Amino acid sequence: MLLDGRTAVIHGGGGAIGGAVARVFAREGAWVFIVGRTQAKLDVVARDIAAAGGVVETARVDVLDQPAVEKHAAEVAAACGGIDIALNAVSVPHDQGTLLADLTLEEFMRPIDGFLRALFVTTKAVARHMGGERGGVVLTLSEPGSKLAVGGILGHSVSAAGKEAFARVLAAELAPRNIRVVGIRPHAVVDAPAAGSYTRELFGQIAAAAGESVQDMLDGGGMAQGTLLKRLPTLSEVAETAAFLASDRAGAMTGTIANLSAGALVD
Repeated sequence: MLLDGRTAVIHGGGGAIGGAVARVFAREGAWVFIVGRTQAKLDVVARDIAAAGGVVETARVDVLDQPAVEKHAAEVAAACGGIDIALNAVSVPHDQGTLLADLTLEEFMRPIDGFLRALFVTTKAVARHMGGERGGVVLTLSEPGSKLAVGGILGHSVSAAGKEAFARVLAAELAPRNIRVVGIRPHAVVDAPAAGSYTRELFGQIAAAAGESVQDMLDGGGMAQGTLLKRLPTLSEVAETAAFLASDRAGAMTGTIANLSAGALVD
């Protein structure tokens, strides 16, 4: 198994991507700690993992509550002797589709402050319990908006670029401590019913303006057709890639972004 004996902390572990990654990490032998604000969502993921024979624990923690996040990370490290893998999969609802003329400062700053604040708080909490001979891997999530030159995604684009810059600089800081940092850049996923209201709210306005449903927009609309593969990545592809990147098989990878955009971006 790729992650046998590893300890993994996933903030946002009750969401679509976080939950998918947690399930694969557990299947690959990791002791998984999933963290989030909504216990019911965490419980769904935990039941799936337990039913498959995996080891999982849940914690209801607000990732913007820095003392609470640090306390949880310290408790995990005390129980397991350290933390091997961390992923921040927290989602922040934000506007997409509004151009500068109609965009408020509050809406512009919402994803920038929310995503980057959560990433800073969670990464600082777990990184202090990583490294040395044990090593460690910090995984981050961004979006193609970090590089796309399209209108209506100002706040989203800046926050995505910020997350990627954070990962690159952090990789340089943590490398002397034997900690790798790798970003994952998926596009919107097509098989994510668990994403629920977040996906609908994020893309609903754009889909409505185009006269189509969110699912139609994702499956066969411009988002899929704008990729080289003419499709969007799946949750399974994102989760399996995360497991590989967290494993020793990717031991030479750090300070880079894994492009899972199905060719929406070509680096």
